[in-house]
Amino acid sequence: MGRVVLVTGAARQLGGRLVRRLVRDPGVERVVAVDAVAPGHALGGAEFVRADIRRPALARVLAQYRVDTVVHTDVTGTALGGGSRASVKESNVIGTMQLLGACQKSPGVRRLVVKSSTSVYGSAPHDPAVFTEATPVRSLPSGGFAKDAVEVEGYVRGFARRRPDVAVSVLRFANIVGPATDTPLGEYFSLPVLPTVFGYDPRLQFVHEDDVIDILLLVADEERSGARGSGTFNVAGDGVLLLSQCARRLGKPTVPVLLPAVTWLGSALRTAGVTDFAPEQIRLLTHGRVVSTAQMRETLGFSASYSTPDAFEDFARGRGEGLLPPRAVGAAVDRLSSVAGRAAGLAVRRRAGFVEYDSGDSGDGAGDRAGKERD
Repeated sequence: MGRVVLVTGAARQLGGRLVRRLVRDPGVERVVAVDAVAPGHALGGAEFVRADIRRPALARVLAQYRVDTVVHTDVTGTALGGGSRASVKESNVIGTMQLLGACQKSPGVRRLVVKSSTSVYGSAPHDPAVFTEATPVRSLPSGGFAKDAVEVEGYVRGFARRRPDVAVSVLRFANIVGPATDTPLGEYFSLPVLPTVFGYDPRLQFVHEDDVIDILLLVADEERSGARGSGTFNVAGDGVLLLSQCARRLGKPTVPVLLPAVTWLGSALRTAGVTDFAPEQIRLLTHGRVVSTAQMRETLGFSASYSTPDAFEDFARGRGEGLLPPRAVGAAVDRLSSVAGRAAGLAVRRRAGFVEYDSGDSGDGAGDRAGKERD
């Protein structure tokens, strides 16, 4: 008998991809896909159960299908169908509470995998350069999806204490990107012009959606991950990108905005329904965030196929060319850098008391003086 895996959030693009991959896994006997709305994509032969995880009915689903593995992907920063922020929070927090309550009552559940986020670390000016899973958080997120993720992880830790027989894995993903990404940060990068915080160029990390699926499959498989799959793990591609480098790859111009005005701009964009430019996202675009993935590689034995730059490059290709073609932007930046370098060198020589004449022909022989003369 193979595994029986239940996946929440099956109507979302990421959950649907995971379901289809699990269906093709020879070690999986049955896949139960759960969501409150019917998916708009195929599930590859999985059994779809329309159920709201905020309701207690999920316990009956676990018992009916004799589920032994639960993969909770329905922890997200965006609502399906344009729902409100309140509905997203209910789904994230109340839905997780109900799911954990159902798992606690189900003796057949042996493994629980929860999709979380590195946003639980927050973003603050005095943060460490690199967060590890054991780094104490100096400034807990005060709202939005980041706070939801903190609360979700708290409930998951409580469940792990009550059910020590269940292998519990929490995967803290960096910003997920890819051709079909549906996240608040993805909406921000889709703007024609990117508002940035004046005087800041934060470091960002990304993880490709393909790597998200691969590591979820790894941790959900008891034979492949075993006991080492239990615990909390940061998941991100190697390397970092500055926000300015992201804009350059997208071919998007940036508009630096003074920090006090950014909050007002974010509220205006949210009110207009353009993007969820929430305070937590503003802090990320101000101070950035970088996490260590040593535990992911050393304990789980997983290495992301896409580095942070490669993952963002694939995301950028899926968005098409921006207002400024990346090659043109790159050439312009290179020219500006070259001019700035020459100007800086000339300034240094002038301060040293020397001036360098142009070697071009001026008609009076002065252009032939390629040497340096006293000013």
